[in-house]
Amino acid sequence: MMGNRVVCFCSILLALVISANLASHAAEPQHIFRAGAHAIDITPTTFPVDTAGSMSPVKTIGVHDPLHARCLVLDNGDCRIAFAVCDSCMIPVEIFEAAKEKVFRETGIPSDHMIMSATHTHTAVTVTPVFQSVVDADYYEFLIDRIATGIVQANAHLEPARIGWAVGNNARQVFNRRWHMRPGVATPDPFDRGSDKIQTNPPRASETLLKPAGLIDAEVPIIAVQAIDGRPIAVLANYSLHYVGGVPAESLSADYFGEFARQLSRLIKSEAEPRDNPNAASANREFAAIMSNGTSGDINNSNFFESTPSQPPFEQIRVVATDVAESTYAAYKRVKYADWVLLKMQQVEIELGVRRPTRQDIADAKQLLETAGARPYRDRRAIYASETLDLADYPETVRVKLQAIRIGDLGIVTTPCETFVETGLALKQASPLKPTFVMSLANGYNGYLPTPSQHELGGYETWRAKSSYLQTDAESKIRSKLLEMLNEITRE
Repeated sequence: MMGNRVVCFCSILLALVISANLASHAAEPQHIFRAGAHAIDITPTTFPVDTAGSMSPVKTIGVHDPLHARCLVLDNGDCRIAFAVCDSCMIPVEIFEAAKEKVFRETGIPSDHMIMSATHTHTAVTVTPVFQSVVDADYYEFLIDRIATGIVQANAHLEPARIGWAVGNNARQVFNRRWHMRPGVATPDPFDRGSDKIQTNPPRASETLLKPAGLIDAEVPIIAVQAIDGRPIAVLANYSLHYVGGVPAESLSADYFGEFARQLSRLIKSEAEPRDNPNAASANREFAAIMSNGTSGDINNSNFFESTPSQPPFEQIRVVATDVAESTYAAYKRVKYADWVLLKMQQVEIELGVRRPTRQDIADAKQLLETAGARPYRDRRAIYASETLDLADYPETVRVKLQAIRIGDLGIVTTPCETFVETGLALKQASPLKPTFVMSLANGYNGYLPTPSQHELGGYETWRAKSSYLQTDAESKIRSKLLEMLNEITRE
């Protein structure tokens, strides 16, 4: 009799344990990976507007091709991360922070889980006062609203999805633009110091050229996202190319970044099979092709080794974009998708020194400008003298935002600078996540980021101005902190 009671008690206890376990599992949130994308037009509605890609003001009176903020939201049930890559030369932190606040209020995505960056097209509207460009106040507010709306829309499009990545390669369109010249060739600077050892953007195929002063990064890493039924949602690519140029005079353009989006969309849409539910709202959502700027601070599209014929307006952009899109598509076809991946992200701020002018620098600049005439200045020495006076009002230190993102085994880091390719290659090599890539011009703008050794060589990217003002040790500090962050988010 006692034995039967023991058996009955054990059976009841086992049933209670099983029931509790089932209830516990039922209460656990389901891990469903979701993604949503949206490309929103950020082209200004009124003209003329200033563009930010020149040392002297350039007014545009029309649009060659539209500007966009291309947005992507990833959600694995535990973590949501938002990207916005904007067709702009550089965007100040204040715009990004205002847009992030709007997004947070409407979606709940934390501001430190948003990555917002500029592509660096030189033919977009000025929102950062670099050199003599004038910020368009109306567009400033317009841009904040459009970036925020783009991410809100991408978040509204979240749906069950799969994600994967691959790395492509294209060495045909990237060239280091900093060159050692042959002995005896002058390398002038706007401060008349005579200490530069290299020249930026020297004449092509010249007998005065010796060798490039840096490397290139030919990788085209991509993240691809598709719906459960295989419909493409987005591709986020990264390439270390400054920009291309050759845009029709007085026109706005997204440069090769915009044309890449059109070309890659054409390639991917051409292979997409017809949907079984073509009338469904999800089937009609557009595919978002996104090209972010890698580490291109010392890279451009000029082949200095050879002379090349001049192209009609926009033609070189089309050539480059088509070529890079095809390299991206080759990588896209090798992507292996996962139904769920770990998402982790970390954001920190670090304090960096500013190369402020000395009293003598300021006195020399004032003396030079006394005879320079009225603005806008065309003489390079006068332009940099004006920059010197502007920098006299800068603080001794600035705080910059850095981010590290983990998507499965893939890593992304961001800098608010025009980062050199040497930095990108070092981060890729040392990162515990493979692959890893760098998104530059993200979450603000703090100018060029030469390595200490490149600072010693001099050249345009090192000349003190609002486009290059961080202390010479800034790159070392940023690189060290980013690697520390990558190691931290790798620990599960």
